[in-house]
Amino acid sequence: MADNDEGLICGIDGCATPAEAPAATNVAAAAPAVHELAVVSDAICPWCYVGKRRMEKALAMLGEDLRFRVTWHAFELNPQMPKEGIERRLYRMRKFGSWERSLALDAQLTEVGRGDGISFRYDLIQRTPNTFNAHRLVWLAGQHNKQDAMVETLFRGYFSEGRDIGDLSVLAELAAEAGLERAGVSAFLQSNDGAPEVQAEEAIAQRAGLSGVPTFVLDGRVLFSGAQHADLIAQGLRGSTAVVAA
Repeated sequence: MADNDEGLICGIDGCATPAEAPAATNVAAAAPAVHELAVVSDAICPWCYVGKRRMEKALAMLGEDLRFRVTWHAFELNPQMPKEGIERRLYRMRKFGSWERSLALDAQLTEVGRGDGISFRYDLIQRTPNTFNAHRLVWLAGQHNKQDAMVETLFRGYFSEGRDIGDLSVLAELAAEAGLERAGVSAFLQSNDGAPEVQAEEAIAQRAGLSGVPTFVLDGRVLFSGAQHADLIAQGLRGSTAVVAA
């Protein structure tokens, strides 16, 4: 892919380069010992997976100079998706007008992913899932300090292994791989637990005017949207934490 992949963002209508985010201007009285870095994302957003990998590199670049607590928050690219999902080829043809266009976009993401150590295997993906229950699972993992592992496992399961993350049994399997107890997760998924919390997260994103992901929120302020390159993420985090500390 050409070098114009910086900061791509996925929204309900597809993926594009976001408008430049305004600089954060809110100033707190003092910098917290640990900064809160909230990431709004969806498990079927390829740029969210890329953004996660680039964020991890950025945090490594910053080293011990700054400390962050990373949390993951819900956004559904397809909030009206049927619970059983839709056959991916049909969904993509409807969304992009042709299967050929879909394949071209997949090829671009595959190339980008390779540069960030991600294996996008679109050839394995059979269905575009409803992700509401996946978001419930991310919320649950957060209650057990396993949220990052859960998010990573969902991304890997969907994008690299072609697993249907709208299927409750698949979600339970992935949760076990992330370190959660499978039987407890299965019972959780059969309940309504976590649903109000996910809906609340989505309502917050809507009220904030978020229309695409990934979006990074630092200490309660929207920092930027899109999978920026690692050096730009590191620069943004360092600059914004300096503003807060001023």
